[in-house]
Amino acid sequence: MAPDWRDALTARLRGEAVRDAPLAPRTSIRVGGPADLLVRPADAEDLVECLRAARELGVPVHVLGGGANTLVADRGVRGVVLRLPPDLGAEAAAPPRLLLPAGLATGKAVQRAHAAGLVGAEFLRGIPGTLGGAVAMNAGTRAGEMKDVVEHVEVATADGRRDVLARDLGFAYRTCRLPAGAVVTRVGLLLQRGDVPAAAKAMDEAWEQRAATQPLDQPSFGSTFRNPPGDAAGRLLEAAGLKGHRIGGAEVSTRHANFVVNTGGATARDVLALVRLMRERVRERFGVTLETEVRPVGDFAGDEKLD
Repeated sequence: MAPDWRDALTARLRGEAVRDAPLAPRTSIRVGGPADLLVRPADAEDLVECLRAARELGVPVHVLGGGANTLVADRGVRGVVLRLPPDLGAEAAAPPRLLLPAGLATGKAVQRAHAAGLVGAEFLRGIPGTLGGAVAMNAGTRAGEMKDVVEHVEVATADGRRDVLARDLGFAYRTCRLPAGAVVTRVGLLLQRGDVPAAAKAMDEAWEQRAATQPLDQPSFGSTFRNPPGDAAGRLLEAAGLKGHRIGGAEVSTRHANFVVNTGGATARDVLALVRLMRERVRERFGVTLETEVRPVGDFAGDEKLD
């Protein structure tokens, strides 16, 4: 990257560009260093121009979304970090279909669906982050996941914008295969007309149950590990005696062993060390290698790896 790449890239944008922007407050676990350049595009065309400029300048691009399931390195992130505003792209409702901006918070997506008389997206309540991030990891719960409701997505690349059908996204458990270099800008949902009050009541009851068993009031990734086939990561971690184990400011939640929480002042190094310990204990005790749902982003040292 050229020494003055930030000047050259910023000059081509209409949106907000902040140098050395702190990222810890913008992630759900509240750890990590700054971004070289944090960009909030003005609109989808501005996003395309940002991606094109970054490619021409040889600058890496990372999409932060709502910062859930993301571990930012203590030394920060080199290059551009994108954070899409919640109104990037117009909303449209043609029940049973909804078209929503990728930067919209997941909980707001449920509100939009209910306002249109549609049900089926209630599982999104309580999943942290944005709708685009939920697509990227096929987020979900026992009640449903994104592959069940996504019909298509609009994406931006350095070469322009296009639609991608859900069948071409390779949805699998906590996985989605977006085109290389693509950033989701809008998400097309196919839901059902239904009894909104009944769906909202069931959603609220499920939320109360989750709040009683998960540390939703503390900074965390959400779930740390994927559930292995035929079992639950939380059960294995609890059986390995890991609840309450702490390294620095990072702790295995005493409420749910598959949550790593920031008790205050945690660093990415603390979190990495704890996640590695959790995996090692389960492997030693049960012969099961857990896979993380967490995406590391940034300038990690050679020994700072999740896998």
